[in-house]
Amino acid sequence: MSTAPTSNAWNDTALDDSVRADLLLAALTTAEKIAQLGSIWPQEDADPDAAGASVAPMQDSISDEKTLNERIAHGIGQITRAYGTGPVSPAEGLERLRSLQDRVVAAQRFGIPAIAHEECLTGFATLAATAYPTPLAWGASFNPRLVEEMATRIGGDLRSAGIHQGLAPVLDVARDYRWGRVEETMGEDPHLVSALGTAYVRGLESTGLIATLKHFAAYSASRGGRNHAPVSIGPRELADVMLPPFEAALGEGGARSVMNSYTDIDGVPVASDPRLLRHLLRELWGFTGTVVSDYWAIPFLHSTHGVAADELEAGVLALRAGIDVELPFSVSYAEGLAALAATDPDVCELIDVAVRRVLLQKVQLGLLDPDHKLVPSSADALSFDAAENRDVARRLAEESVVLLENGRGTLPLDPPPSERIALLGPIFDDAVTMLGCYAFPNHVLSAHPGTDPGLPIATLRAAVAEEFPAVEFAHAAGPSSLGHAEGGPEDSDALDAAVALAASSDLAILAVGDRSGLFGAGTSGEGCDAYDLALPGRQDELIERVLETGARVVLVVVSGRPYALGQYTGRVDAILQAFLPGVEGASAISGVLSGRVEPSGRLPVQIPQDRRVFSTYLQPRLGHRADGITVVDPTPAFPFGHGLGYGATDWASTGRRELAVAVDGTIDVGVRVTNTGGRAASEVVQVYLQQQGRGVVLPERRLIAFAKTVVGPGASTELRFEIPADLTSYTDSDLRRVVTPGPVRLVIARSADDEEFAIDVTLTGTMRRLGFERQHRARVTELQQDREPNRSAPTAS
Repeated sequence: MSTAPTSNAWNDTALDDSVRADLLLAALTTAEKIAQLGSIWPQEDADPDAAGASVAPMQDSISDEKTLNERIAHGIGQITRAYGTGPVSPAEGLERLRSLQDRVVAAQRFGIPAIAHEECLTGFATLAATAYPTPLAWGASFNPRLVEEMATRIGGDLRSAGIHQGLAPVLDVARDYRWGRVEETMGEDPHLVSALGTAYVRGLESTGLIATLKHFAAYSASRGGRNHAPVSIGPRELADVMLPPFEAALGEGGARSVMNSYTDIDGVPVASDPRLLRHLLRELWGFTGTVVSDYWAIPFLHSTHGVAADELEAGVLALRAGIDVELPFSVSYAEGLAALAATDPDVCELIDVAVRRVLLQKVQLGLLDPDHKLVPSSADALSFDAAENRDVARRLAEESVVLLENGRGTLPLDPPPSERIALLGPIFDDAVTMLGCYAFPNHVLSAHPGTDPGLPIATLRAAVAEEFPAVEFAHAAGPSSLGHAEGGPEDSDALDAAVALAASSDLAILAVGDRSGLFGAGTSGEGCDAYDLALPGRQDELIERVLETGARVVLVVVSGRPYALGQYTGRVDAILQAFLPGVEGASAISGVLSGRVEPSGRLPVQIPQDRRVFSTYLQPRLGHRADGITVVDPTPAFPFGHGLGYGATDWASTGRRELAVAVDGTIDVGVRVTNTGGRAASEVVQVYLQQQGRGVVLPERRLIAFAKTVVGPGASTELRFEIPADLTSYTDSDLRRVVTPGPVRLVIARSADDEEFAIDVTLTGTMRRLGFERQHRARVTELQQDREPNRSAPTAS
């Protein structure tokens, strides 16, 4: 059946949504209310010995003997991953969801359905669904419009399957490259993350899906780059680096749900911190949606943080902090709460407030409408890897590949048929090295060895062969990208074979990097933190030994984090970087190698010079090179925002270079980009802010606007940036967000270490204090293009 009941007042669609929620809330018993705050997870059997058998941290340590009927006796708030837990076909997933919804509706006396959620960071995380590029690749694209288009496709797939909520996007800002989840971030700059994250939210929410912002907050700032590690962060860094993406995605994107961070900040677990989840999120920012727990974050207050005596006390702490829904199944929001509520009016009130938010979202989703169909009647129309999905995945992958170095003009390749080209490295024959840890083949299928992923994923070796049909390639994998640096006998033999092949070849294309996975099943991904930034295994040894042969080398890095490449700059012919570019990634990389695709990616993270230096570009003066103070040089091999192309352009200012603007005004910046080459050129015009804070230290440079555009041969285009003075704001020593009068400099550049020209601005007036309603983005327009029209409108921050 899977249809909502029709006999009660709260089913009346003529009533206001809030009235309907209040009517239903008043009719529920305490046990029924608590059930609305919980969830169930229909887990698949998996090989317990398989690497990566857990898809959430410590899932096997939290379980009980309750039956499904016992769990849903009073209804339930959410259904966890009916499609995305095991390798089920779309039809099987649909029938599972239908059965679960039928049982939930039948068990609850008012027939209240559940909200069904799924993971969707790199696409619908289920069998046979398109696996899009990782968020770090979105960052490299610098293209919010394309990210929004991708999210709209993802949301459409989820909605067609009867899903209501997606657990994405990740708005963490990368702070330490050793952290395994860097691949899930959109980079190390809060403005870039804000622009792309807000675009993803707009796309997902436009389809009716509830977008869930995670992980609120500061998860990525853990000590030592370790997953779940404590966070030591000051309130200004929290406000200026970690929080802006969440502010933008809520204020401009309209996200309706937030997920807490697992970590503690200065000794207070986020899951029990009312300062973040109530005071900041709800009172200051005005958020009215739901806060859902990261999986088992509530019982972790007892088992890992040790701030609660038992799971019931953990539940009370989380309720007081402001978590409305416990995921992935009810542990702390369970029977014990009902007994406690009977004697504690405060707990009773906390339950009512949380349940009302859940019921209101169910009303808004249409789950209580008389004619609402909870799941599709048939799976015939379900297709999660449509041609339109692949087209978006292809374009996003192509725009994310970064050409780091091409000093000898080796790229694009145009090899004569007689040239001997060796394809070396462990990436070439392993298709899933293109995918992130939240792509279904890596996220779930590692627990089901031998299962077909249900969608075609080309290997890089096959894509290169297709790209260059007249060339005969020889291949040697070399040592594995996984395992210890010393390797074993097989790795040594494979390494020798690869070096021998390079010595007998005219050119070696060396593909190295990561294989993403979960909790140690990969070299990148959740729980796959790194000790340093050397390439995994013996891949650095492979590169060095190939270079010793004297062969020309094109280095291709396919990874989930930036690795130290400083020792190779100037020694190889060219370097390409791809951040786990998805199912169409192999074709995108091959297209850049051949020149079919113009390189247009820019670095959302620095590429380190040294494997032992982990700091990001957002540094004050003393965070950069400091001769005479320290022998440690953090200067990167390639800076944030860097990326080369095959085309050539000149940039010029089209406006005044000195301006006076009010502290509540708009700074106008004009940039003319002229193509001086013979092929279309893609450029990302980046605007950085340099300013001196009043009494506080600020980064030497930070990104405040950008625009990506394509300019035809011999053509020019003019981009106009209207930059609100709000974007010069920062948190002062009294923890107020302020715009201060005085001089600032806007640097128009191709990277954080570049300067095409600068504009000096004097902000006039008195200090201005900002709140949640501040502006987060510049307005960018393309005024004209001479000669050949620009077929791609600018995509801007």
